Amino acid sequence: MTCASCAARIEKRLNRMPGVSASVNYATEKAVVRIDDVPANANESRADAAALIAEVERTGYTATVPAPPVPETDEPATDPELASLRQRLIGAAVLSVPVILLAMIPALQFTYWQWASLALASPVVVWAAWPFHRATAINLRHGAVTMDTLVSMGVSAAYLWSLYALFFGGAGMPGMTHGFTWIAQPGEAGNTIYLEVAAGVTTFLLLGRYLEVRAKRRASQAVRALLEVGAKDAALLRGGAEVRVPVAQLRVGDEFVVRPGERIATDGVVVSGTSAVDTSTITGESVPVEVSEGDAVVGATVNVGGRLVVRATRVGEQTQLAQMARLVEQAQAGKAEVQRLADRVAGVFVPIVIVIAVGTLVTWLLLGGGTALALTAAIAVLIIACPCALGLATPTALLVGSGRGAQLGILIKGPQILESTRRVDTVVLDKTGTVTEGRMTLVDVLPVPGEDAAEVLRLAGAVESASEHPIARAIAGSAAAGGPLPEVESFSSVAGRGATGVVEGHAVAVGSLGLLAEWSVHPDAEIT
Repeated sequence: MTCASCAARIEKRLNRMPGVSASVNYATEKAVVRIDDVPANANESRADAAALIAEVERTGYTATVPAPPVPETDEPATDPELASLRQRLIGAAVLSVPVILLAMIPALQFTYWQWASLALASPVVVWAAWPFHRATAINLRHGAVTMDTLVSMGVSAAYLWSLYALFFGGAGMPGMTHGFTWIAQPGEAGNTIYLEVAAGVTTFLLLGRYLEVRAKRRASQAVRALLEVGAKDAALLRGGAEVRVPVAQLRVGDEFVVRPGERIATDGVVVSGTSAVDTSTITGESVPVEVSEGDAVVGATVNVGGRLVVRATRVGEQTQLAQMARLVEQAQAGKAEVQRLADRVAGVFVPIVIVIAVGTLVTWLLLGGGTALALTAAIAVLIIACPCALGLATPTALLVGSGRGAQLGILIKGPQILESTRRVDTVVLDKTGTVTEGRMTLVDVLPVPGEDAAEVLRLAGAVESASEHPIARAIAGSAAAGGPLPEVESFSSVAGRGATGVVEGHAVAVGSLGLLAEWSVHPDAEIT
């Protein structure tokens, strides 16, 4: 598809099929199709993917069932469409600039400058504008017109008229120059060339098309970026030995090892071990969750404590991370009401512009302006009516919004939800980790009577400096701000409860009230 009119045509053809309700999104280049389970007519068979693809092909386009999203590393390094557009854009810009300057600055118009302009503009019109000409030809074979039709007709008309003026009019004579007039005069059209219009319009529209395609490609990376947070491989247990395998090779029932600092490869259940798991990538909660044997864990979360052995319960597209990615993809494929309005306008825009151009031609002829002047006015209508961005601006904005939200941990269920947020005046949040930095900091130290707060923090920070727990890092970081911390000996981490160690001959326990109670330490009520 090359413009919103293409998407509107495909959507209309699909919706004509019995029991089919389709929505085609030009920005994501995808169609969401719902098929009735029971056909309205008993003589009609239920449509399937092959029938839908065949209908799209009869419309003049191609289609395929989308493959599951894959991480960015599996994607080709270059995009052929983007590379082709970039080459055509650079070539068109280099050739068009001299043509435009020669046409707009009379002082630069040397003898036979118009023929030099023809030599420079011809590759732009034929080669650089080829994507527009090709799309026009394909659509005309299927009896349709799109935004590309306007571009191709306008550029071709300006170029062909320039050829006529050069070879059959007075524009090819030596010493011909272009002046500036606000209003075209009858009888002058045969002495005027529009090569700068053909070349300039092609260059500007290629720039727009290139920026559009690049914006779509970047915005659609949100799903893959979400998948990137997952683990790439896992330490699979086979016969008691650990074997590193790609995550894609994991199967339900496989057991794998997760060491401290590693991401959990896939959804599963803890078989052995105790640890704290950072689930902020999934839930947004900054405080790690303590897990032990029998607890469920989610893929892509981080093990920040001890060693775990996990049995896989869901793999591939069934994991919670994959379901989140699918939710984002579905949200991007939907349409907001403002987008449907833009699509409706784009669907009728091209035929209306062509009718206006023909009306302009007929009006000038009836007013006695002459064939040349009438053609000039009709060409002007076609050239200025090339707003390919009409059907792309709205869906691209929604696409970027939902994609950026996914990268920031905000899942938007659909573009209509994003559109409705303009009416929101109150936001209610269910946990602090949603709006905080997700990193704990030490606020204050309350020592029992007779103890020094700085010394308590120094000893506690020394023990916690050996731990990877977020609470431990907060305590150790605050303690280190006051100076170097002493070494800790006999360090021991008690999963879910705290840590112990020996610092400068002092036995130190840092943890929950339960851990302190085991050490026969019972803080005063006003502290706890």
